[in-house]
Amino acid sequence: MWVALILLMLIGVGIWIYFQQHSQTAGQTGSAASKGNAAVPVLAVTARQGNLNIYLEGLGNVKPLYTVTVHTRVDGALDKVFYTEGQFVKKDQLLAQIDPRPFEAQLLQAEGQELKDQALMDNASVDLQRFKEAGSAVTDQQIKTQEALVHQYEGQLKIDRGQIDAVKLNLAYCRITSPIDGRIGLRLVDPGNIVHAADANGLAVITQLQPIDVVFTLPEDDLPRILSKFGPDNQLDVIAYDRDRKNKLATGKLMAIDNQIDPTTGTAMFKAEFANENNVLYPSQFVNARLKVDTLRDVVIVPAAAVQRSPTTTFVYLVKEDRNKNGNPVLKVDMKNIVPGPLEGERQAVSSGLTAGDQVVTDGVDKLQQDTIITLPQSSPTTNSSTSGPTTKPAGISQTLSVEGPAQR
Repeated sequence: MWVALILLMLIGVGIWIYFQQHSQTAGQTGSAASKGNAAVPVLAVTARQGNLNIYLEGLGNVKPLYTVTVHTRVDGALDKVFYTEGQFVKKDQLLAQIDPRPFEAQLLQAEGQELKDQALMDNASVDLQRFKEAGSAVTDQQIKTQEALVHQYEGQLKIDRGQIDAVKLNLAYCRITSPIDGRIGLRLVDPGNIVHAADANGLAVITQLQPIDVVFTLPEDDLPRILSKFGPDNQLDVIAYDRDRKNKLATGKLMAIDNQIDPTTGTAMFKAEFANENNVLYPSQFVNARLKVDTLRDVVIVPAAAVQRSPTTTFVYLVKEDRNKNGNPVLKVDMKNIVPGPLEGERQAVSSGLTAGDQVVTDGVDKLQQDTIITLPQSSPTTNSSTSGPTTKPAGISQTLSVEGPAQR
């Protein structure tokens, strides 16, 4: 009896395990079926027609047009300083003063020597005139000797006047002024120190900030393209960005191209000038320089994320309207081959295969294949006044693409 009871229990357990496995298999099959019919959520954007600027990017450094180290031209004690460290100074603005008293004393001595020599020359001139009027009482030799003495005093007077001018010049050099407009740096010598014209470091450094230059490098392969666009009547735009390439600092013009290529790096140097009105560019600052070399007009533009590549072709997933088996409207994707054009940042030009107004998938493409059913987040239509072509998009397109339109040419 106990054996029969045990057999019945084993049979019951087996039946229970069978039904449990059957129900799990059915659930997995139903889940797989439901997944196969589920719509894939994606993000899409409308292709726009507009202008696409083409840039070449290189690393650069900010260099002032002029950097001047202010030196003293005379030896003496630094008496006064009239500037504040880091301030902007104007040309001919008084910066510092050397003690002028030794030079004032030298000027007084030189002026006294001039008066003395002037009196001697006046007396010699009177004697010469008297010798000439004496007739035969004075020999020709005496007259010539007196004439030579007058000329000697004239030469001495010129020496005296030269010494006076030199001392006056040294007095002017006691007032140290700014040779350019710019920002003055930290003070290198404090008042009270003895300074010399031969000192190597100088008193301060002034850098001109407005305008200011950016020197950057580009690969030598880009040089022919740039030379074909650059000329006296066609100055190319250069945009300076910060180290992270996120913040636009200033816009300037390409001014010069170096006359040789660096053989160690295979790059050429370029110089651009910036007005720097807001003083955002600072000497020796690292920047990313972007040189505008061309503008593509009225091209179809999509985000770079929408462009997919396979071993044989380049394509996008085009959003299209369709109906399911029940006749209800659905959205599907169509793999559309395209011919890509130039890429600028996150914007991709399309030479052929798309038209303005086409909707392409930008996010969720890894889950897609031909005729996959998709869903788009609902959003309100967006208008971009700077674009050409269709200016609105159907509800459900979750992103917009901003491009430069023809109106901005």
